[in-house]
Parts: sequence; C-alpha cells; structure tokens
Amino acid sequence: MSKKKWIISGGVVLAIVAATVVGRQLTGKTSASADSSQSSSDKVTTLQVAHTQNYVPYDFVNDKGESDGFEVAVLKAVDDKLKNYKFEYTGTSDEDLLIGLESGKYDIGVKGAWYTEERAQKFVIPDQAIGASVIGFAVRKADENKYKDIDSFAKAGGKLVPISPQNAQYNVIQEYNKKAKHPIELKESESFSVADAYAWVLEGRYDAYFSIKLSFEEAVQKEDGAYHQYADQLTWFPYKGIETYPLIHKNDTNKTFAKEYDKAIKELQKDGTIAKLSEKYFGEDVFSYVTD
Repeated sequence: MSKKKWIISGGVVLAIVAATVVGRQLTGKTSASADSSQSSSDKVTTLQVAHTQNYVPYDFVNDKGESDGFEVAVLKAVDDKLKNYKFEYTGTSDEDLLIGLESGKYDIGVKGAWYTEERAQKFVIPDQAIGASVIGFAVRKADENKYKDIDSFAKAGGKLVPISPQNAQYNVIQEYNKKAKHPIELKESESFSVADAYAWVLEGRYDAYFSIKLSFEEAVQKEDGAYHQYADQLTWFPYKGIETYPLIHKNDTNKTFAKEYDKAIKELQKDGTIAKLSEKYFGEDVFSYVTD
C-alpha cells in the first residue's frame, strides 16, 4: 500500500478529532491575541490642554464660551491627525497654566510661549514650533526715518526701555548683542507699566520700547486701545519672529506624544494648514518673520 494513502480506522478518527480540538484551541488563542493587539492600537489617550483665556488671537475663550485662537486651532488640527489622542481644553490664567503643567493637572499648555532654557528644564518642549510672535520696536514717529531697523537703532546709540532679565525679550537683545557691531545698551528693570514705557519714549527718556507687534496694534493702533491717544505720536517696526511652543508636562507618555506632535506639525506645514490658520487669525503668515 502506498504511503500517500490513509486508512481511516477508529484510532485514526480519534486522532483527527483530538487534532481538531487542539487546532481550534490554538486558533482561539491566536484570535484573542490579535484582538488584544487591535484593542491596544485603538487605545485613545486623553490629554488635558490648558490655554490662556484672553490672549487674542493666540489663545482665548470666544463669545460662545469655546476654546479658540491660533495656537488652539493648530492643536485641534494636530488632534485630528493623531487618532490615538483626544484633547480636552481649559481656558485659564497664565499662572494656573504654569502651575498646573508642573503638577501634572494639565498635559499641554499654550500661551504664546517662547523657548527658554528655564522652560526647557521644567517642561518637555517639542522640536516643532506651534506659532510665532513678531517682536520689534515702538519709537517716536519723529524718528521713523532715523530708526528703520534694529541695526540702525543700535548704530545710532538708541536707548531702550529697560527689560526685566526674567523676560524672554531680554534674551533676544542679549543674543543680538553677541554678534552686533554696535551692541544695544541693555538695562535691567524689575517691573514697570506699559503706560510708563510709552510715556518714557514720548518724553525722550528712552528711544524705543521693545514690544510685540500684536501688543502695539491692540494697545495703540486700535481705536479702543488703552493707549490709542499715542497713535499719532508712535510707530513700530519689526525685528523678527520668535517661534512659540507648546509646553508639555514631563512624563513618559507625554514624551512619546511630543514626537507624534512633531510629525503632525510637519504634515500640517506641508499641506498649508498652518499658513491658512495664520492668515485667518493674524491676517498674515507670522512665520514669514522667522529668520533663524
């Protein structure tokens, strides 16, 4: 009889039945393993996002009580890209945002934050920026032909309103001075009101107030701005765009998220989403001011 032929006897039948049972058990284990793997890949991690509630147009709560603003909109676009994450938003104060991030109450915080070494020690800061803040000089209109950019201001020996060393703007001038042919004299100040800064420039006590474009537009240029009375006496010129970043609470889960965030931001840059959102909220592409 050929070896390729099977003679089915009672014993062989029992063997086949036993093999079938074992096979089903093994198949069941494989299926359960696949289900477990699928379940794991479908797991959604909820991250708590805090944002400042009145920093228009970066981050704010709109008149419908909804989280809104450029940085919030970018995070919502990131959330759409990352299917394994879900963001929940809370509008809050600047102080609560920072305290909450350190304690772990919040996972992500956006507040138009610049990169600083101090922040990098406290939080996870991803590689990819979420936005940009345009900074420059508020000067007297009478001097607008004299001070056209930071180099002409420095060369003319312009006097800058003192800046607190804790302020990120202080670091910006420090960095400029490292390479400048004509460094700007940098005086330290603990605190002062914005009203004082504008008044000091108009009085001639100082020649410029180093300020964010948005702040100047909101405070001076807008008809309902707090210092609109200075609109015909002051002007402003840009220095450059400073990139802003989300601040992320330090833990292993969030470190993994930061890498996923970076990938999503690159995709949103490539498909033009971020540029469109910048136009929507700022009326221009703020990244066009970023030079380094």
